[in-house]
Amino acid sequence: MEKRKNLCAMIPETLHTKIRDEQERKELTLSQLVENVFEEYFKMEGKVMDGKTRTLAFQISEELFTKIKTHIKKTGQSQKDFVIGLIEQALEETEEAEGTEEVEGTEEVEETVEAEEVEEEEAIEEAEEPEVSEDRY
Repeated sequence: MEKRKNLCAMIPETLHTKIRDEQERKELTLSQLVENVFEEYFKMEGKVMDGKTRTLAFQISEELFTKIKTHIKKTGQSQKDFVIGLIEQALEETEEAEGTEEVEGTEEVEETVEAEEVEEEEAIEEAEEPEVSEDRY
């Protein structure tokens, strides 16, 4: 095991509270949490947000979430690496089954994705608009 050194820093109370909440939520020691944060920071160092990345978000059941968290703890993977690995594996299997190296029709897929994003944005805007009641006294 690599030799360890202590690190101490004064931080604002609000940030301290957020850190402790995250530590409890992730069920980590403070040392583990801080180590994870710095490891992620140094992985990202030098990577410029060039607009070529996208966010993928979805909801899952509590039961599946717990299973994933347990698996991630056992393997030491990040949640992001785990999900990306699954996606890449599925895509490779599909490409092998189809006998192609690249999926055709990417322009059509991109147009569909853009249309879905517009629909999502419109739905969010509609949900944020206050509901006006027609019923008056």
